[in-house]
Amino acid sequence: MLNTKITPLALVIASLSAPASANLIISEYVEGGGYNKAIEIYNTTSTAVSLDGYTLNLYSNGSEAPSTSEELSGSIAANSAYVIVTSDDRAVEELKAKANIFSGTVNFNGDDAFTLTLGDTIVDSFGQIGVRPDNGQWSAGGVVTKDRSLRRKSDITSGRTDAAATFDPSEQWLQFDKDDFSGLGFHGENNQPDPEPEPEPVTPLECGAAKTLINAIQGESGDSPLLNTEIELEGIVTADFQGAEQLNGFFITSLEADIDTNPLTSEGVFVYFADSEVNVGDHVRIKGSVAEYYNATQIGNVSQIEVCATGLTTTATKISLPVSEVADLEAYEGMLVTLEQPLVVTNNYGLGRYGEVDLATERLYQGTQIALPGDAANAVEVENEKKQILLDDGSTKQNLDPVSYPGTGLDAYNTLRLGDTVNTVTGVLGYSFDRYRIHPTIQPAFIATNPRTDAPALHADADLRIASFNVLNYFNGDGQGAGFPTSRGADSEAEFIRQQAKIVSAIAALEADVIGLMEIENDGFGANSAIASLVNALNDEDSTNEYAFVNFNVDKVGTDEITTALIYRANKVAQVGTAAITTEYPFDYSNRPPIAQSFKSLESEEVFTVAVAHLKSKGCGSADGNNADLGDGQACWNEIRVTGANAFADWLNTAPTGIDDEDIILVGDMNAYAMEDPIRAFADKGFKNVVAELDGNTFSYSYSFSGRLGSLDHAVASPSLLTKVVAATDWHINADEPISLDYNVEFKSDSQQASLYASDAYRASDHDPVIVDIKSAIAEQPTPEPQAPVLSPEQSFSVLENSAIGTVIGQLEFTDADAQYTPVVEFIVQGHNGVTINQQGQLIVAGDLDFEFEKKITLMVQAKDSAGNLSDAQLVYININNDESDDEDDDSGSLFWLTLLALPLTLLRRKKV
Repeated sequence: MLNTKITPLALVIASLSAPASANLIISEYVEGGGYNKAIEIYNTTSTAVSLDGYTLNLYSNGSEAPSTSEELSGSIAANSAYVIVTSDDRAVEELKAKANIFSGTVNFNGDDAFTLTLGDTIVDSFGQIGVRPDNGQWSAGGVVTKDRSLRRKSDITSGRTDAAATFDPSEQWLQFDKDDFSGLGFHGENNQPDPEPEPEPVTPLECGAAKTLINAIQGESGDSPLLNTEIELEGIVTADFQGAEQLNGFFITSLEADIDTNPLTSEGVFVYFADSEVNVGDHVRIKGSVAEYYNATQIGNVSQIEVCATGLTTTATKISLPVSEVADLEAYEGMLVTLEQPLVVTNNYGLGRYGEVDLATERLYQGTQIALPGDAANAVEVENEKKQILLDDGSTKQNLDPVSYPGTGLDAYNTLRLGDTVNTVTGVLGYSFDRYRIHPTIQPAFIATNPRTDAPALHADADLRIASFNVLNYFNGDGQGAGFPTSRGADSEAEFIRQQAKIVSAIAALEADVIGLMEIENDGFGANSAIASLVNALNDEDSTNEYAFVNFNVDKVGTDEITTALIYRANKVAQVGTAAITTEYPFDYSNRPPIAQSFKSLESEEVFTVAVAHLKSKGCGSADGNNADLGDGQACWNEIRVTGANAFADWLNTAPTGIDDEDIILVGDMNAYAMEDPIRAFADKGFKNVVAELDGNTFSYSYSFSGRLGSLDHAVASPSLLTKVVAATDWHINADEPISLDYNVEFKSDSQQASLYASDAYRASDHDPVIVDIKSAIAEQPTPEPQAPVLSPEQSFSVLENSAIGTVIGQLEFTDADAQYTPVVEFIVQGHNGVTINQQGQLIVAGDLDFEFEKKITLMVQAKDSAGNLSDAQLVYININNDESDDEDDDSGSLFWLTLLALPLTLLRRKKV
């Protein structure tokens, strides 16, 4: 691949130097459905032309420089065509069969331009470089460049060398239907394909004659045992997706008399055929070949089809989740199925673009959000996969208008949030892109189980609120209405206005006194900076408060394009001390530089310090060594995030603002889930996860990725400040919402750009804000007489033999009446070295546990608090279960039990008033 830059001036010079009659022209342009894209080049001469030195260049979205280029090679025969098809495998087979080569450069939309160059000279062009037309297409004289095939008029024998000239597609091009590939491979009246010979007489198919059964085609394993065999089969049509923008086929199920008794063989199959119309309920006989298309069994190369009867009915097969193994669904591939159970929306990312929604038996969490990294976290993900299914609308067209789900129509006020539910799903079970998916035959009825909420009200006992918000690349161009597109964020001033309105709505609704921001443009603190524009917009929106920003008096905070920032309500708090930053290792690259400032409440005169972090992301890129993905669920760059967490805590403990006050809170995007090493590193340094501490578990979330919930955004606080926190939560305005509702206008029709957008807080970003309420005026409480902890007697637990070291067995029940003053700091364990108990009372596997060696462990346990008080010794029993005793009714693998085991503290110890 060659990426070159050609300026408009260079284009003009090149066009003037081009030969009067070029040898090659762009002769056909295919901008079809989905990934159906192609460019044809034609040799206008009577001799072969070498392609050496020729390059096809794509100019995307009005760019003045090539977005990507393809250097051509080989040759084109005299008066012959050369077809370049997209390299995306999702193009249809009919188009791919026309290709001379496949290229990633052929990946365009109706508003992109092309040039064909020989060296630096433009030989031919399509579109206008440097211009992005309205409505996503060039249009003139009834000819449009979007969703059409265009063929060069036969009298055009030389190229259009002025690629900067206004482009009128009707001057040189003829328009044909979308996905019409019939002209590819030849061009002009003198180079037509040879006429098709008269077909041989076809013997009609005989319904009821000997046939191959569908269950024999499917077989017991993933691939068909009859692969590439031409067969005849019969079945009843259960789902019709023959439309041009659908799957180009239909599903059939076995006749009742043909169903076998083998539970491993499916009774349904997909028929890839749309030339003859069929209807649901038709009894059909088909002649075709057995194929595997991306590991999905189907009937292709259909040569004959006969409708034997009509108006028949079929009954959907009942299935349920979770399955014992994901591969168990193979036995239902191609069949009409129904799930009559409540299912929860767990992923809506592809809703607007692809018509896809993930469903599961419950909300699914990242393994490292609720379990320790390694075996325990990986076990969570194994169970997650057994609980999910993909709902797919059966369309191959992207960006449908209207969006398929919810059935009442997606818009800015009628959303489909994660956590919403559906009680019944009926459709055919397909397999593609490595996922089992249901194509509904009945529109699912979604229930708004997880409705939107207003921002949480300030806790009745609180007088301060601190928040954290990732503003998703807030870039304001040049700060004066121009300078778009920028390297990140909005592509135009119009998009920026939409983005700013949503972010301002969200921040104003938080009513927070200090807010830590992530992903704001790193362009200093001047009048036209991003931070200044945001604060000005907030003050315009909220006249009851006076927003201000902390000025760190540098041109940029570090070297990255984005940075962290602090804004505050000057009518509620005042800055004290000196705003501080550091760019020392490990903040000289990857981890973004820490920032901190101290504040004083104008009402209570409480002094506290707020810092903001944005640790290295999980994307792998050049990660190696201990920063590579080690397979423990923490993804890449974990080591440098841990180093950053430790260094950040050490820096804060030096009082960098010059205010020596113990009340410190650090907020930000840590790019680490709640049980991962960086968050535990903060805890080891004394900075506890505020939300988890108050909740008593790690079920909070601020982000959704690939259908899994988790908290990347955290507030961690020093011990003294933690005692003053009276409420903490994530406000779910972003993670639960479809991305289609954000400010962007890409991939949306004109009507959707209006209907899917509202200037409210919902889907203002991709991360949820974290909110912490603080009671700054704490009355002095008398210290009670020391009381010893109390362990519940004779507690019993179970664990599977050979469980990995570090596996949490269970949580001891205990109470501690004066935990606020003298918390439990240790559990003294006697009787066995294969089990330990951590400070929170969790029993942890510390050695090999073998059922054959011992079936039960007896421990003598005492709890010790920080004052040295000991509980009475109590017996604790641990039953070791045989690994071979599992059966199909065993629920020990469910996420419900895993998450219970992950509870860091009992509700008795964590309740706050």
